[in-house]
Formats: sequence, C-alpha cells, structure tokens
Amino acid sequence: MKNLIYLIRPHHYIKNIFILLPLFFSGQFTNTDQLLNGLIAFAAFSLSASAIYIFNDYKDINYDRKHPKKRNRPLASDLIKKNTAIFLMITLLIIGFLLMGSVNKDSLIVLTIYVLLNILYSLKLKRIALLDITIIAIGFVLRLFAGSFSYNVTLEISIVIMTFLLALFLALAKRRDDVLIFNQSGTKTRKSMDGYNLQLIDGNILVMSAIIIVAYLQYTTTFEIIEKFDNENLYLTSLFVIFGIMRYLQITFVEKKSGSPTEVILKDKIMQINLILWILSFVWIIYY
Repeated sequence: MKNLIYLIRPHHYIKNIFILLPLFFSGQFTNTDQLLNGLIAFAAFSLSASAIYIFNDYKDINYDRKHPKKRNRPLASDLIKKNTAIFLMITLLIIGFLLMGSVNKDSLIVLTIYVLLNILYSLKLKRIALLDITIIAIGFVLRLFAGSFSYNVTLEISIVIMTFLLALFLALAKRRDDVLIFNQSGTKTRKSMDGYNLQLIDGNILVMSAIIIVAYLQYTTTFEIIEKFDNENLYLTSLFVIFGIMRYLQITFVEKKSGSPTEVILKDKIMQINLILWILSFVWIIYY
C-alpha cells in the first residue's frame, strides 16, 4: 500500500489548488454550490494526474534508475509490477473522467486536453528543451480553466498570465536541479538536458521572477480590480509575493534544493508561513 501511494503521488495534489483560484479571486468562495463543483473538479484532476504520473514513470523507468532520488520510485525499483501499475492507471483515469463529466461538458473537455497533452509530453515533447517546461506551465493554466468552467466563474486574464509565468519560474528552478546533477555526476536524468545549462536557466529564472512581481503589482493596482473588490489595499498583498519569490530564489541559488517545488511548499516553514499570510491578507481584503 505504501508503494502504491508513492506511485500515485498524492502530495502533488497541492498543484490542483489552482482549480479553486478563480473562485477564490472572484470573491464567491463561500458559495457552497460552486465550491462543491470546484472540489469535484479538484478530485477529478487529481486522480487523472495520478494516472499521468504512473504513465510517465512507466515510460521513464530507465532514466529514473539513473537519478539519485527517482531511482527509489516503485516502478524504477521494481517494488510494483508493471501490470499492476497499468491497471491502476486506467482505473484512476476512468474515475477522473466520470467525476469531471458529472460537473459539466466544458470542464471535461479541459481535462481531456490536459491528459492528451501530458501523454504527448511523456511520449515525445519532454525531450525538447524549453518546450517541456512550457507544457508544464500550460498544464497549470488548464487547471484554472477547468475550475472556472466547473463553477461558471469568469477567468481574469491577469490570473492566467501570472499562473503561466509562476509555473515557468518553478519549472525552470526544477530543471536547474537536474543540470546540477548532470554537472556533478555526468548523468543525464532527462532527455532534454542537452538543451539546458546553468547560464540559460539562471537568466530565465531571474527574468521570470521580475516579470511575475511586475505583473502582480499591475494586477493589484489596476482600476478595474480595485473597483471590483471595492478596496484600494490589494497592493499590500504584494509584500508576500515579493518575499515568496526572494525566498524561492534563495532556495534555488543558495540552498540548491529546487528539485521539487511541491516538496519546497510542503517542507519549507518560511514558505508555508508566507503563503498563509498572503491567503489571510487576501481573505481579509476580499471577504471582509
């Protein structure tokens, strides 16, 4: 059971919180009917994502066995049989599609696009440098659209842009960890490694971090957003965004522990406190 849980990677479900962001930013998070649809979409996306993780692990067994951490994954270490993994993958995918279909057709279409895109990613596209991280970022944007369709809330362009940029930022930091492993051991943990080096990644990380901060400041100071929430104090929440970016840069460049953004969020106390304060500040401004 422990290996099966490790295989489906439930700790990565935190990424699917993005499904609920459009509802949160719309100021309608207390609407129980809409929230229920969002939670169903969250569950559907999570189960489907687990199926994709299994498929990706199945395709990457040989590469994972060369990775200092990924070689301990259930399939790479032969702790789970391939047939068992395939059966579980199909089961999770079916349940995920059934759940999303119970919400509405548009959300189901988004989930279908997400699954097909990730299958193509696992089969071929992840071998192409820069395109691989772009597809990862698109996946987060698709989560936003799945959420907005599930509870019929208009998705603001600013939220889409900031999500895409943030996902690129995190994916670049993750690739940096792979480059460091390659430089130290000479082992290629990804097929796209030939298209990356530290200069390229570091430059792009700094550019993305700057654009994210500017985009967020622009969002919080836009007249339409101020008028929408009837509050001029939204810009104050940018303090937590700026600090969060700086902390992640510290984790990436100083501590060199950016290999898994999910683990950073789940284990780094500073990031957790900062994220909670950001959420609370937004709750206070939007809902009170």
